[in-house]
Amino acid sequence: MSDEATALLDRLGLTEYESTALSNLLTLGRTTAPNLAEASGIPKARVYGVLDELADRGFIKVIPGRPKEYQPKAPAEILDRAAENRRQEYVAFERELADMREAFLAEFGPRFAEASEAITPTEELFHVVDVGEPSETETRRLYHEAEERVNVITKSLAYIDAIEPALADAVDRLQVDALFLHPEMLSADNRRKQADLVDRVRSAYPDVGLRFSTGPLPWRGTLIDPSPDYASGEAIFLVEEPNVPNHMRQAAITENGSFVAGLKRYFDLVWEHESVAEYPEQ
Repeated sequence: MSDEATALLDRLGLTEYESTALSNLLTLGRTTAPNLAEASGIPKARVYGVLDELADRGFIKVIPGRPKEYQPKAPAEILDRAAENRRQEYVAFERELADMREAFLAEFGPRFAEASEAITPTEELFHVVDVGEPSETETRRLYHEAEERVNVITKSLAYIDAIEPALADAVDRLQVDALFLHPEMLSADNRRKQADLVDRVRSAYPDVGLRFSTGPLPWRGTLIDPSPDYASGEAIFLVEEPNVPNHMRQAAITENGSFVAGLKRYFDLVWEHESVAEYPEQ
């Protein structure tokens, strides 16, 4: 029997001997059990049981006589019967489930409820969004939802056009501090762009605190409402990956109070000890 024929018969849910018997019957036609055993290599002690199983499934016919003979159904009939057998098995299983449903729910429902009440949900440390519109949408949300303060770490706030209404809303309600990368760490073109953005922020939002980091910034992002007891806060951030284009990058969002407190601690250390307040003359 070819590998293809074996694979096709396997799909009917047959055992190896059943597949071998049916394949040989479809080749031989009507024959006796001893002849089939001889042709197929199925042990004579097993061949009658195999044929009875095929007959029970409706794949072959049994012709009474001395000796008894066996004849395969047509291939189309075999497939139809296989489908009907599976349907009947499913219906029987469905009835069995319906019969046991009440007892099953009575037995396991209370266990599940008790276990569920005892479980303390594990907070995800963070989830990710693509950089671009998805990350800008999340950043705008943070500005709008902030209740106490907003801290920003950025190269130059080049995405201001995408978040400006949300920024204006936050500035009207609470303190916003932004830590920019020092211009000496930027290319000449990026320094010019940053200078224009700094002038824009200082002119439109004079209450925004601005400082310029004198060292590299390994991550950039926005964090809101950190608490010293690690109980609250949310942040969106991305790590510095200079050789990865923006369309291939992702930003991480976290509501883990401990993580946000750690980001705020980093922000404060750089703000106090590794940054300057005045924008250097270009």
